[in-house]
Amino acid sequence: MGYLDGFKITFGKLFEERVTTEYPKEKREKPDRFHGRHVLNRYEDGMEKCIGCELCAGVCPAKCIYVRGADNPEEAPVSPGERYGFVYEINYLRCIHCDLCVEACPTEAITESKLFEFSFANRSDAIYTKDELVVDDQGIPQKQPWELWHAGDDLKTSGWMRATASSGNPAYENRVGWSGELGYGVRGPERGQQFDESEPQALDGKDNQD
Repeated sequence: MGYLDGFKITFGKLFEERVTTEYPKEKREKPDRFHGRHVLNRYEDGMEKCIGCELCAGVCPAKCIYVRGADNPEEAPVSPGERYGFVYEINYLRCIHCDLCVEACPTEAITESKLFEFSFANRSDAIYTKDELVVDDQGIPQKQPWELWHAGDDLKTSGWMRATASSGNPAYENRVGWSGELGYGVRGPERGQQFDESEPQALDGKDNQD
């Protein structure tokens, strides 16, 4: 192909419809299962869901999660179980957002928000601690100065988890199997799922889909 043929192709592309967007001026809508920055959730009574089992750290292929559990203090328990996550850290210089930690968690403590626009001025900011990861007293993710949150980034963080029983039991088809979360209640089902009559309804109807 000669130079003129190359310029001809380039010139012809100027009149075709673009398939790219002018980011950051134009931003695509994020899908429901988008993998962004993690959050540590609480039950509806305010107790933390993390039990410090370290399964998330064990399954992480990037070795970016560090967890150390501790026995719950009898006078002021942090979680409903015998143990809780005393130390919880995620190194976002290593995290690949594969969501294997979310799949491994037995209590649905760790989920991923849709936040992905965040950068760090130093390495220490990239290592999120439990104080930064756990949701606040209203169940809302903690927002750091270097994060750019958009409306809806904190929604549907657990909408796709455990839609059916892990063993594939057909009795759990079309039933929501996750627990309620502080500030959200039992989140609404995804497309293809529906609430059973015995299931509590979601507090926020925005999560329901046709």
